[in-house]
Amino acid sequence: MANPKIITKYICAQCGHITTTKTGKCPSCNSWGTFEILEETPTAPAKRNFSHAKTVSALDVTPPERISTGIGELDRVLGGGLVAGGVVLIGGQPGIGKSTLLLQAAGSVAKNYDAPVLYISGEESDAQVALRASRINTASEKLFLYSGAELEDALSSLDNGNFAFFVLDSVQAMSAENNSGWAGTITQVRAVAQRVIDVAREKKIPAVMIGHITKDGKIAGPMMLEHMVDTVLNFSGEGYSAYRMLRAVKNRYGSTDELGIFEMREDGLVPVTDKSGLYWNREDAAVPGVAMTIALEGNTPLAAEIQTLAARTVFPYPRRTSRGIELNRFQLLTAVIDRRCSISTNSHDLYINVAGGLSLQDPSADLPACAAIASALKNLSLQTGTCWLGEVGLAGEIRPVTRIDMRLKEASRLGFHTAVVSSREQIKFSGIKIVRVAHIDEALAGILINPKN
Repeated sequence: MANPKIITKYICAQCGHITTTKTGKCPSCNSWGTFEILEETPTAPAKRNFSHAKTVSALDVTPPERISTGIGELDRVLGGGLVAGGVVLIGGQPGIGKSTLLLQAAGSVAKNYDAPVLYISGEESDAQVALRASRINTASEKLFLYSGAELEDALSSLDNGNFAFFVLDSVQAMSAENNSGWAGTITQVRAVAQRVIDVAREKKIPAVMIGHITKDGKIAGPMMLEHMVDTVLNFSGEGYSAYRMLRAVKNRYGSTDELGIFEMREDGLVPVTDKSGLYWNREDAAVPGVAMTIALEGNTPLAAEIQTLAARTVFPYPRRTSRGIELNRFQLLTAVIDRRCSISTNSHDLYINVAGGLSLQDPSADLPACAAIASALKNLSLQTGTCWLGEVGLAGEIRPVTRIDMRLKEASRLGFHTAVVSSREQIKFSGIKIVRVAHIDEALAGILINPKN
């Protein structure tokens, strides 16, 4: 029998597009010079086993069994913990703390469940990982370490015990058997990820893989890598700050709206419990152009300080600069103020910023942003102790926001005494003074005080 013919295909390292003709430019993502050789051997089509569709009500659905990592912020972002047989991919900048976080989680699971946990390191030696484990106090008799780049050799360690879960650091550093190319190439990354997924499913234990990121902040490797796993986490933070943020980009077992915040210390990553204090400087409350709101990140209410600066311009086209709020959204709110409130914005450059590096997608930030813009243009400060909660439409109407009672409860806890909300809000919480407004003009009238000379 003749050997099957090997068909040479090419795969784009940027987006995973596969073609039989190598070209300089990828037709899918328009990247140049990103094609690599991908050899596949065609096989005879397998005999089909047809199955009939079932009604959803006839299926037996039970919540997935979860394993707590012992780190509350990580569990919350995951949706309650690790899922048996589930695979998590976590990406982030070099040195951001991915390995430290997962080593802490591995040590915690080994201690709390009294079950073995395997940490596979393809980038660091035994001594380096052991030194970090000792520094962050996660060393345990149940925490096993494998250092090396051979994937099959590393995964064979799972046959020697009933492991609770395992960590692969990183997917770009490992090499899978029977696959050509160096570690980190498209074919190797895909093969390594698929092997990890197969082992996790077969043994019904959770797996966590660390992935490198590109200069654009995306996880390196084929785009299909993110589709293969169950959960994708993004670990980020500024180089000058000790705080790290963990978000779920994809989660088959939970929400993608949650935000976990950690502080990097000498003894590892420590979860931040009172997150509002990170983004609120109470001394700025009486400054023109500053407005406060309570934003929601998943189920977490955060006090957000929105700052606006207005400066007269000598150019015919005033400048608009935004950080923490989408620029198009900022320009839209500026136009609403100009047209609906008769506050001219054409003679000023406007700059808006959310303090602390927080990025707001919550529509409730519309009303405080409008209040901050108007305050900066009038050079008048807003009433202290007031938070603003509302979405602003193009007609200038103030719309309700989600989970208003949770926001008001957090505002009351932080010391706010007044909340400006939509007149259509259904409120049950009574621990704070409520000012109801229907239109943006009504919201701004009479509450700009304390002129600054």
